[in-house]
Amino acid sequence: MANIMAEKQAKKPVKKALATSKAAAEKPAAKKAVAKKATPKAEKKGNPEEFAVIETGGKQYVVCAGDVVTIEKLPGDFAKGDTVTFDKVLLVDDGRNATIGTPYINGAKVIGTFQEGGKGKKVVVIKYKQKSRYFKKRGHRQPYFKVKIESLK
Repeated sequence: MANIMAEKQAKKPVKKALATSKAAAEKPAAKKAVAKKATPKAEKKGNPEEFAVIETGGKQYVVCAGDVVTIEKLPGDFAKGDTVTFDKVLLVDDGRNATIGTPYINGAKVIGTFQEGGKGKKVVVIKYKQKSRYFKKRGHRQPYFKVKIESLK
């Protein structure tokens, strides 16, 4: 009995080794067929894009001209195309010089255009206590504004 068990265990690793060597022989051929061509990297010419860090709705956003930013709802009524001015600018970088505020930069503004307002995805809040028949289910949709950044001043 012991000899039969020893023979079975001795045969199994040999079969696995053959299977892995066959797979290893096939893999290099597959890699050659899927070889990627090297593409040249595009280099930016001129000054890098300028950016600013603004604060609104208790959060900070890194913005560039042309960005569309989803921010917290602002007080007041806005229609599509209205101008939104952010005067709480924390940092401005023009590619060469960086200006850092303490906490804000005096006279710096970021001007944007209101695009749309809406509500976000529903968040479900459940309060539950077992064995006491206590179950509360509430839903919440956070309002937001989408603003397109036009310029940094």
